[in-house]
Amino acid sequence: MPFTYEDVGATRDGRCPPGFHPLHVRTRIGEGHDLFKMATQAVMTWELHRAVGVKITTDAPQAAPGVDVTVGLGLVQAPCRIVWTVDEPRRVGWAYGTLPGHPESGEEAFVVDRTGDGTVWLTITAFSRPAKWYARAGGAATRGLQHAYARRCGAVLRRMCAGVDEA
Repeated sequence: MPFTYEDVGATRDGRCPPGFHPLHVRTRIGEGHDLFKMATQAVMTWELHRAVGVKITTDAPQAAPGVDVTVGLGLVQAPCRIVWTVDEPRRVGWAYGTLPGHPESGEEAFVVDRTGDGTVWLTITAFSRPAKWYARAGGAATRGLQHAYARRCGAVLRRMCAGVDEA
């Protein structure tokens, strides 16, 4: 299936194509190498998403380019495909793009990075616009829910990593 938008991969550069709504939420998770490893594992293996309360349907054990993923939120099924991943010593994550049937059109990235002082952050970057009538009808409330979801991801990941020794 083709993506439902043209600028595939734009989140890698933090770009928001014209006509889309941007989202950028950065949450401090903690500090240290061990915490970074735990956070990246949770993000790459869908563990974070499941802990947030969404249903993830995929045959892949972790995010990789070309992997199809369906995100389930109640009755809403949102088909996506991983468009890029990054696996660097201080930066790990991925982005998926929307496929036909998704209520939105766009891309969302989940990246864990460890800064020079050892602080670990989760950054969620996205761009989207409504693709279904009910997403259009939601207007600003739909965008508010997207921001709330991104903030919840950060809070849940911080709790998941709580108590990990700083190293």
